[in-house]
Amino acid sequence: MRTRLATDLLIAALALAVLAGLLEIWVRIAAVPSYLFPAPSSVLVRLVEDPTFFALEAAVTVIEATFGFLIGVSAAFIVGALMAHSRALERALYPLAVLVKLTPIVAVAPLFTLWFGFGSAPKVAIAALITFFPMVVNAFVGLRDVDPQELAFLQVLDASRWEVFRTLRVPSSLPYLFSGARISANLALIGAVVAEWTGADRGLGRVILVANANLDLATLFGAVLVLVLIGVAVNVAASTVEVRVLHWHPLGQETA
Repeated sequence: MRTRLATDLLIAALALAVLAGLLEIWVRIAAVPSYLFPAPSSVLVRLVEDPTFFALEAAVTVIEATFGFLIGVSAAFIVGALMAHSRALERALYPLAVLVKLTPIVAVAPLFTLWFGFGSAPKVAIAALITFFPMVVNAFVGLRDVDPQELAFLQVLDASRWEVFRTLRVPSSLPYLFSGARISANLALIGAVVAEWTGADRGLGRVILVANANLDLATLFGAVLVLVLIGVAVNVAASTVEVRVLHWHPLGQETA
């Protein structure tokens, strides 16, 4: 697993380096103004000049995204479990979940800022909202997708609903839950950044907004690059945990 992960990261790094080199050549040859598109070297210089600034702003965004992710996936798992156990609740709750999915985050983010103020609360709320739907769908499908023979066996043993849930439904749903968590973790970052655009004094979203207003594209692209690196780190961590937890599952064996 480690060898494959290292190989994938090396290939991705080489691809990024090649792309940066081509962009550097294009910017130099075409004499593109820095306020239109910065040279990758200037972005790298900006990051190296003030790494503490980007690290502190990234920490704010990551904390907001993490709390939003935890709240969103927890609520989604509860709702998914309720729908998996009751057709009536499925018919009642699933349309509400779709409504959350269809709600434009950019439109409601200013409302959350108005309701909860300019602190971390609206950012956490937006991150939780945007992570909810992918997780609730995966939780619902995963908890429903159980082996009929195993379910029948537990019913013959007169197992309670809780015992069936704990010993069969949850283990069977783990591949779905990890898939939903991986998607939701990246969406949480996006939600936190979008929320920071509507009113914040810290965070990478704020950095991007101010840099764009000042035509400081080196700082803007630097913040975007930091977000990309955070997203890559999140995916690597999620893949590592998934393989370790699902070592018994064919999906985990293939990933390893």
